[in-house]
Amino acid sequence: MIKLITETVDYLKEKGFEKPEIGIILGTGLGQLINEITILKEVSYNHIPNFPTATVEFHTGKLIYGELEEKKVIVMQGRFHIYEGYTLQDVTFPVRIMEKLGIKTLLVSNAAGAINLNFKKAELMLIEDHINLQGSSPLAFKGVEKLGERFTDMSAPYDAEINSKFKKIAKAHNIKLHEGVYASVVGPQLETRAEYRMLKLIGADAVGMSTVPEIIVANHLKLKATAISVLTDECDPDNLEPVNIADIIANAAKAEPNMITLFKELIKTL
Repeated sequence: MIKLITETVDYLKEKGFEKPEIGIILGTGLGQLINEITILKEVSYNHIPNFPTATVEFHTGKLIYGELEEKKVIVMQGRFHIYEGYTLQDVTFPVRIMEKLGIKTLLVSNAAGAINLNFKKAELMLIEDHINLQGSSPLAFKGVEKLGERFTDMSAPYDAEINSKFKKIAKAHNIKLHEGVYASVVGPQLETRAEYRMLKLIGADAVGMSTVPEIIVANHLKLKATAISVLTDECDPDNLEPVNIADIIANAAKAEPNMITLFKELIKTL
C-alpha cells in the first residue's frame, strides 16, 4: 500500500495539490459546499492513479483543491462505500492520501436515517460516537503497522474541541444541531423494522452506510476528525414507509445550507 500511496501523492502534487490544511468528505446530496470554494485544481477520480471510482449515481467523483475561508482545503466530492464492492482499504485510501498531502483535520458529512424519533427529517446530528456494524476494520490488513499504530485508540474518535466549536456555531446561527451515536452498516439495502429496533436498543441515534471507516483511519493517522449527519428520513419501525430516494435527496438539500454554514464558520476558527 505504501507504494500505491506514494504514486498517488506524487501525481496529485504534480497537479498542484500543495499542502492542504483541511480535508472534507461530502456525502449523499451534499455537494453544494463546492460553490463556496475558490477552486485552484480539480481532478476526476478516474484520472487519479490507484483511486477507486464512485459508482453511486448521486455521488459525483472529483477531488477538489482550493481555498475556503482563507484555508487550503482538499474536498472529496463523492465518496466510496463497501456496498459498491470496494474493500474497507479502498474506501479509506483517499484519507491516507489527504494526510500525506498535509491535512491535519478531517471534516466528514453524510446522509443518515434518524433512529432517535426525537430527531426529524432535514435536521442535523453532530456525531459524538459511533458503532461499527460493517463487519470488519479498515486497519485489518497485513503491514498496517507501517502506516500507523495497529491498535488505534478509539476512546474519543471525534475531536471534542471541534465538536464544542460546532455547538457554539449552531447556537449562534440558530441551527438545530442534535448530538448522537451513528451506526454504520454495510447496505445498500435499507433496514428492516426489526433491524431498526435493534439499532435503537444498542444505542444508535442514526444509521448510515459510510463515515466510520474514514474516522477510524483518521484516528490511525492522528488527524483531528469530526462528522455531521444530515437526517434524511425517520426510521420508526411502527410506522415504516417504503424508502423514497427522491425524498432522501430532497431532505439532504433542505438541510445542506445549515451544514455549509457550520463547516464554513468552523473552518474560520481552525
